[in-house]
Amino acid sequence: MPPLLAIVLALVTKEVYSSLFIGVAVGAVLYSGFHPWNSFVNFFEIMKSSMNLNILIFDVLLGMIIVLMAKSGGSSAYGKWAGSKIKSKKSALLATTGLGILIFVDDYFNCLTVGSVMRPVTDRYKVSRAKLAYIIDATAAPVCIIAPISSWAAAVNSYVPDDAGISGFQLFLRTIPYNLYAILTIAMVLFISITAFDFGLMKKHEDNAAKGDLFTSGAEEFEQISEDEVNPNGKVMDLVLPVAVLIVTAVGAMIYTGYLGGATDIVTAFSGCDAETSLIFATMVTILFMLVLYLPRKVVSFKAFMDSLVEGFKLMIPAVMILIFAWSLKGVGDALGLADFVGHLVGDNASASIFIPAVMFLAAVFLSFSTGTSWGTFAILVPIATALFSGGSNLEMMIVSVSAVLAGAVCGDHVSPISDTTVMSSAGAQSNHMNHVSTQMQYAAIVAAISFIGYLLAGIVQIWWVVLGFGLILLFAVLTIMRKVLGGKEEKTNA
Repeated sequence: MPPLLAIVLALVTKEVYSSLFIGVAVGAVLYSGFHPWNSFVNFFEIMKSSMNLNILIFDVLLGMIIVLMAKSGGSSAYGKWAGSKIKSKKSALLATTGLGILIFVDDYFNCLTVGSVMRPVTDRYKVSRAKLAYIIDATAAPVCIIAPISSWAAAVNSYVPDDAGISGFQLFLRTIPYNLYAILTIAMVLFISITAFDFGLMKKHEDNAAKGDLFTSGAEEFEQISEDEVNPNGKVMDLVLPVAVLIVTAVGAMIYTGYLGGATDIVTAFSGCDAETSLIFATMVTILFMLVLYLPRKVVSFKAFMDSLVEGFKLMIPAVMILIFAWSLKGVGDALGLADFVGHLVGDNASASIFIPAVMFLAAVFLSFSTGTSWGTFAILVPIATALFSGGSNLEMMIVSVSAVLAGAVCGDHVSPISDTTVMSSAGAQSNHMNHVSTQMQYAAIVAAISFIGYLLAGIVQIWWVVLGFGLILLFAVLTIMRKVLGGKEEKTNA
């Protein structure tokens, strides 16, 4: 009840803070047996124990980097330079998609880096912030879940039981071509970027952006940096070099922490890395690098440099607020046993049949959507999926079922307003959070429906290229028909 209440309220009221607060409060009351004082105490105990301080520190430091890039004039210079190289809105969208695919190591890192780098370019070509947030989100978790070297691959690897009959990393590799939601989402982003096809609420945002309103609503959420604070003589390197240092340092730190954990090669290093500590280390090194890069050239004054820490924190306040409440809501769900309930429900009712992949997909979507976490969903459902085919009785069916869990978890996480990745995408694009959720949900629903049909087929044929080929053909057919039908209606309306 608590997560569903929060999600419904957020979608109805378009106001996420109070919706999440009410969800957490109701959960605390239920958990405390309606005892007033215990409800009050449990509310804050759950909130305190659910917070991830590492991610909050990373957010604030990355906010500082974004502010410094803007003040140095690097963001503005990069926007002008990219504008001379990128000649159209289509090219801007494809460049954003390409960068999102390239930064596959971690979804948090992806969301905020792609947003800070590409926002000046997409603004120049009047791409709405909701559309930018969708592209960022659609190339974050969906890319990470099919990248063998990523923090997500490490998480999945750790949830596979020792008696599964296959190693965790081998199982992950085998699930990649069956991960319909992730692959079809990336295909859909490419389709709408190339064809300039938008529908539903996203079309409204894009139409408003074409008239100069990039936000539609919600611009007031974000601290705007005054033009007087921006150095007009900034150079492209003032943005590119810090981003390069951030990426290289983050990847290097992940590999190093993996080796500290006993890894013997790069793949296992990523599997056992400390991603959160690595990201904090990378942002701190980047800030020190920016100090050396900016101050001697007087690109930014020392006072402005120090002030950017506070301004970076202000920039991230909307994301930090939503994250804290979203984590608290997940904590309430854990306290009430939501994950155990869904796990037992699936485990007790699943039987070895062709419908298992489709059932696991739906269960993962529901659990991930309700809790706002993919990794928690992996932890509950991956062992169930492997246990159904323990002893290697049907290895291919096990692979399909685990793929369905991974795809469903990413799908639910993708459309949930309380998901940390969704919040990060809104923050990276500096888009109103509920604008991002409501526009993305309509796009994701099409991919989810096709993925469900694909897993019904996968349970029958168990051949990856048949399933994936069918999914891609069906997706492009649906989008092409929608484009013709909706395009025809628009032409009649204009006439």
